[in-house]
Amino acid sequence: MTDVPTRHLGNLAVSAQGLGCMGMSHGYGATDDAQSIATLHRALDLGVTLLDTADFYGAGHNEELIGRAIAGRRDEVVLATKFGFANRLGEPTRIRGDAAYVRQACEASLRRLGVDHIDLYYQHRVDPQVPIEETVGAMAELVQAGKVRHLGLSEAGTRTIRRAHAVHPIAALQSEWSLWTRDLEAETAPVCRELGIGLVPFSPLGRGFLTGRYNTVDGLAETDVRRSQPRFADGNLERNLAIVARLDQLAEAKGVTTGQLALAWVQHRGDDVVPIPGTRRQRYLEENVAALAVELSAEDLAAIEAAAPPDQIAGTRYDATSLTFVNR
Repeated sequence: MTDVPTRHLGNLAVSAQGLGCMGMSHGYGATDDAQSIATLHRALDLGVTLLDTADFYGAGHNEELIGRAIAGRRDEVVLATKFGFANRLGEPTRIRGDAAYVRQACEASLRRLGVDHIDLYYQHRVDPQVPIEETVGAMAELVQAGKVRHLGLSEAGTRTIRRAHAVHPIAALQSEWSLWTRDLEAETAPVCRELGIGLVPFSPLGRGFLTGRYNTVDGLAETDVRRSQPRFADGNLERNLAIVARLDQLAEAKGVTTGQLALAWVQHRGDDVVPIPGTRRQRYLEENVAALAVELSAEDLAAIEAAAPPDQIAGTRYDATSLTFVNR
């Protein structure tokens, strides 16, 4: 096991980098359970303790996969999962945060994961029809019952975060944060820091784009979600590739990969930041973990940010419909 540093999400100690597991079941084309389980085992061997999943990923398959992978190694894992999407993939999006659904979803996740408690339980998206006090109140009851240890929110707005935290301490906010998605920096991150809430950036590598491995969508599976995302669309893709080209030059000068440079930038956002880059391949897992050792000076950070200014990112991070479900 390598010496992966520890960071804290509220009072929850986790590895300074986690592993996003969504792509092992959902979103990025064909999957391979044996390959994914080997990657999960390698993550634990490397000292990555935080594994992130959700009941929505693969309609429960991702939780079942992780349950199989961690059998016999539960004490090495900080297990995070999410609830809230009450629809199946391909159906109209329906968010539920009512107390009855919170309890139902938790029981189903525990069963699929094969565990008696969840270390970090997130509301995946905020239900605008249910007061956050009801949702977090039901989540707090799960803590009292010993089924959940810590609570989190995902893609919530600042007013919701404050109201939720007043009901029960929120350990973490999971939201997209990378060199090409910096929306939370102005208001959300400062509020989280005021309240002692840790930050868990998902897609810290821009859904793989910031690794420099993608210059077209032609090689992506027909079911790959990136095909429908504005930043990968014709016109936007070409403009964004110019940004990656500048990052390539900086990475080469520093002797690291472009992905490691972009991930190290996220790691340097603060000691309360725990990114969860996703991969199902051991090679990329090891590359991501190695980014923890990349040191960036103030000059390095300034050069990286100058290479990827937010106002030059072409396209929104989600389509118009999906954007209505964030920052509520």
